[in-house]
Amino acid sequence: MANQELARTSHLRYYTDDDSEDAEDYEDDEVEEGSEKDRLGDEDDEMAEGGDSPGPVDCGSCFGLDGGGRSRSRRRRRSSSSFSGRWGWWMGQVMDPRAKWVQEWNRVFLLVCATGLFVDPLFFYALSVSDTYMCLFIDGWFAITVTVLRCMTDALHVWNMWLQLKMAKRCRGGGRSPAEARDEGASGDEGRRKEGPAATRAVALRYLKVKKGFLFDLFVILPIPQVVLWVLIPKLLERGSTTVVMTVLLIVFLFQYLPKIYHSVCLLRRMQNLSGYIFGTVWWGIALNMIAYFVASHAAGACWYLLGIQRAEKCLREQCGKTQACGPRLLSCKEPIYYGTTSMVSERLRLAWGENKSVRWTCLDSSNNYDYGAYKWTVQLVTNNSRLEKILFPIFWGLMTLSTFGNLESTTEWLEVVFNIIVLTSGLLLVTMLIGNIKVFLHATTSKKQAMQLKMRNIEWWMRKRHLPQGFRQRVRNYERQRWAAMRGVDECEMIRNLPEGLRRDIKYHLCLDLVRQVPLFQHMDDLVLENICDRVKSLIFTKGETITREGDPVQRMLFVVRGHLQSSQVLRDGVKSCCMLGPGNFSGDELLSWCLRRPFIERLPPSSSTLVTLETTEAFGLEAEDVKYVTQHFRYTFVNERVKRSARYYSPGWRTWAAVAIQLAWRRYKHRLTLTSLSFIRPRRPLSRCSSLGEDRLRLYTALLTSPKPNQDDFDF
Repeated sequence: MANQELARTSHLRYYTDDDSEDAEDYEDDEVEEGSEKDRLGDEDDEMAEGGDSPGPVDCGSCFGLDGGGRSRSRRRRRSSSSFSGRWGWWMGQVMDPRAKWVQEWNRVFLLVCATGLFVDPLFFYALSVSDTYMCLFIDGWFAITVTVLRCMTDALHVWNMWLQLKMAKRCRGGGRSPAEARDEGASGDEGRRKEGPAATRAVALRYLKVKKGFLFDLFVILPIPQVVLWVLIPKLLERGSTTVVMTVLLIVFLFQYLPKIYHSVCLLRRMQNLSGYIFGTVWWGIALNMIAYFVASHAAGACWYLLGIQRAEKCLREQCGKTQACGPRLLSCKEPIYYGTTSMVSERLRLAWGENKSVRWTCLDSSNNYDYGAYKWTVQLVTNNSRLEKILFPIFWGLMTLSTFGNLESTTEWLEVVFNIIVLTSGLLLVTMLIGNIKVFLHATTSKKQAMQLKMRNIEWWMRKRHLPQGFRQRVRNYERQRWAAMRGVDECEMIRNLPEGLRRDIKYHLCLDLVRQVPLFQHMDDLVLENICDRVKSLIFTKGETITREGDPVQRMLFVVRGHLQSSQVLRDGVKSCCMLGPGNFSGDELLSWCLRRPFIERLPPSSSTLVTLETTEAFGLEAEDVKYVTQHFRYTFVNERVKRSARYYSPGWRTWAAVAIQLAWRRYKHRLTLTSLSFIRPRRPLSRCSSLGEDRLRLYTALLTSPKPNQDDFDF
């Protein structure tokens, strides 16, 4: 338990909240207060044991009053520690906001927020007008479905609130990881162990105190729409207050929906500030903008549907006032919540009202008989039994209205005019933002491709101007295509070069270390040498059939193959070639090692002993001659090691080729001697003749060895 508390304490000490200075000060005060209490408690214990205290003299102890003070201090300390222990056990360990699973959960929660913004407007579609009785009622099954969806999203919100109670905000340890912070905390004194529960409590209190913290998250999940739909609206319908129903529902919706939008925007910004991006791809950025646009269209369409029902109810109320034996209660159904399992209660007055053809013709049959204004298309929806059509058609209306900035026929009623103004203004802003963001995203995606196309046009113009043969042109095209396919137009060298030196060295060390360690020559070198080698290698791409180095040319660099295969060939004698294949993990250009370590040093680059040709598209890391010279001169003590010299000779392609030739000649000589021994009829009779034959064989062998391309005798003699 002590180790767990210590880990939580040291993990928390490097995190702070940037959202509110007051919360940060409160957190620091809490931790300092806990430390002060622990320090005072330790001093009291030392004094109780009779030890010397380095602190100031306690006046109470001088006058014989220290017993009560110490007992009260112990009681406070015991109660505080017991409360902190229970709090720490209940809250658990402080979590790192930069952890991978936390970032994944933030992305999921962002989609949950978008789902919640889509669910809330669905409450409007629970209201409908009965086509039979021309009365207002609540669709029971649809209301249950929407309520369940809302409760599911609220449950995920509650889970996120629980995580926020244990979530630190931002690292403040100079870039140190939480594991390093825990290690540092583990080496501290025993007094810090008591800070764990207090620090965990400080994280929770910070979330409870900040302005956009617990209270704001709690407000956006309050079941206000559910209570209004299931409790308040049925009572209003029973009283016949149909006009108040739409007004109350719209006000309650806006009261919670607008802060919910702001809550999602704050989450979006917090994710961007934490990691710099949300999903990390351009297409997800376009998708988020499209989701926001569809949610806005859905909300506008739902409000349009609700106001359309209000306009239809106004028409029915006006016609009811002109009809005898008609009261406000007839405009609301007998059963406020209708599940469709049984027929509605049929009364004589309600049947007579439902059979009034004049009222039906004026209000429900057509939108041309009453001034519906911008809500004339809702006439075909208010009495429609298809729930899917009720949802899709308002979304279509919202998309059309937000995209066209007009084409709305409005009456002079102030609420309708205000609604149209808000919809048109929101549409103008949303479309502008959507087009701008998508343009930025598409530009980020296609800019490199357009630059590549422009570069290819310039290359084609240059090749035509210089009258290059078709073979050369095709090789240039293949190289550019393969380079684009490998890096997508990203200049990796330029990108890494612009980074700080320490970060650049760490990245190149991470990228190249495994490859460099595959080279047997570098397996026995320390990390300092390997880090300098990794810092100087460069990424290279070669197309299929390209000649990298010719035999006899100066060796410009050492190559370490990452992907693909190379063919190394050298001419032995009489046009005979020796070939070998280099694959991932192999290297070439080892002549530079002997050149750099030879004494006295010769400025002239050594000649290549073989010809390198790519068998397929090959990616490799190259170490230039100057870089090899730098490494060998500054770390000469490493290369004079006998193990390194043996590895260099053993894995050198030149020495291997010479050894293979020598072994083959020796084997052929041995087979020839066996053949002569087995054929007794051609065995020479005189010993002098036999000795002459053996001398000729040795002479031929030595001649072959001397004419083969043996490496220099002083190679690798450092």
